Amino acid sequence: MIASTDVFLDTNVLIYAAMGSVDHPAKNERAIELLTTRFGTSGQVLAEFYVNAQRKGSAPLTSEEAGEWVLRLSKKAFQPVDFNVIRSGIECSRRYQISYWDGAIIAAAERLGAKILYSEDLSHGLTYGSVRVENPFLPV
Repeated sequence: MIASTDVFLDTNVLIYAAMGSVDHPAKNERAIELLTTRFGTSGQVLAEFYVNAQRKGSAPLTSEEAGEWVLRLSKKAFQPVDFNVIRSGIECSRRYQISYWDGAIIAAAERLGAKILYSEDLSHGLTYGSVRVENPFLPV
């Protein structure tokens, strides 16, 4: 489903929401809070989530549990990884000197119309194109 959204959630936010209650309770609480926003994600993020949720933390998810999370998350605003996202991801990675993977996440967020990308992986407070990165886990 492609729809517009207010914010875009990166993989790490979803990981903390799904399984951070034991190892990172404060991050888990904040991530769960972000799931109540009008958020979007992408095929790349859901694939990364599925793989990493089965191997991170002290209590990784089973394949079935990770698959259920992916199914539920895919019902939100969702940007498939198509040629336009790939091309824009390459352009972002070159322009901002970041990895292609981060560039593709920015490209997907832009395609969904998100103004905020919640992520731990990119520089907090920087704006890439029309998307501002915020680390939701920094102390306020």
